[in-house]
Amino acid sequence: MAVLVVGSLALDSIETPFGKVAEILGGSAVYFSIAASFFAEVNLVGVVGKDFPQEHIRLLQEKNIDLRGLRRVDGKTFRWVGKYGYNLNDAQTLDTRLNVFEDFNPHIPDEYRNAEYVFLANIDPEIQLRVLKQVHQPRVIACDTMNFWIENKLEALKETIKKTDILIINEAETRELAKEANLVKACRSILAMGPKTLIIKQGNYGALMFTRKAIFSAPAFPLEETIDPTGAGDTFAGGFLGYIANSHNLQEGGVRQAVIFGSVMASFAVEQFSINRLSTLTYSEIEERYKEFKKLTFFEDI
Repeated sequence: MAVLVVGSLALDSIETPFGKVAEILGGSAVYFSIAASFFAEVNLVGVVGKDFPQEHIRLLQEKNIDLRGLRRVDGKTFRWVGKYGYNLNDAQTLDTRLNVFEDFNPHIPDEYRNAEYVFLANIDPEIQLRVLKQVHQPRVIACDTMNFWIENKLEALKETIKKTDILIINEAETRELAKEANLVKACRSILAMGPKTLIIKQGNYGALMFTRKAIFSAPAFPLEETIDPTGAGDTFAGGFLGYIANSHNLQEGGVRQAVIFGSVMASFAVEQFSINRLSTLTYSEIEERYKEFKKLTFFEDI
């Protein structure tokens, strides 16, 4: 079953302590789609400018990502310029140019409207709500957001969250959204807003999953080399929801497995700049790292 994703496609310029690149492929919809494509069909809705390289289009098509929802319009593609220090959890934004993304008003093609699984990437919550009006009773709606929308469009965001099954945000956003310093209390407060599941991205510390009945913790996979964390959260979301779309397993155990697969995909993404590692990744490598994750977190009962 296909996953519908609505989000950004971008050209990123990034500097980390380990290198510097310019005008490389990025954007939430890109990272999500490539990660999810290892598990399920992906239908992508987004917008790019006339300057968006055709080689990027071909790469997405080679991953069997359906691009009938991608519009190419007059103007320049969304650009982001960022820099990381040795604390790779925190990005310093040097420049953001929305360009054609500023007027993004997604139209969901008829072929996509019966999608069972929907991911609303980090975009204006008013746009997220417009997307939800165009789809027909999806089985799972997952959503991402950020501090900018919490601070500037809180009411629209709360309306989106009310309609969301799975909310995926980072730790700082969790506390800010709930207006609560204690993480456990903050999660309980957000779950009361409507979602059945809350996933907290913790960067190189892993991820936490909260439901009304349980808490699950997944560590980050220990890597010898981390080059570029850009897009890791969207890659996590792609692996997570792609696996759920493949398994159709929304039981507690199935969602926990999805968290690990999301973490596996994110661990590969950060090994190189942009989607360079994801573009050469094989499913056998994913399975092998999933098994290593199981060993990493296994312990015997007393």
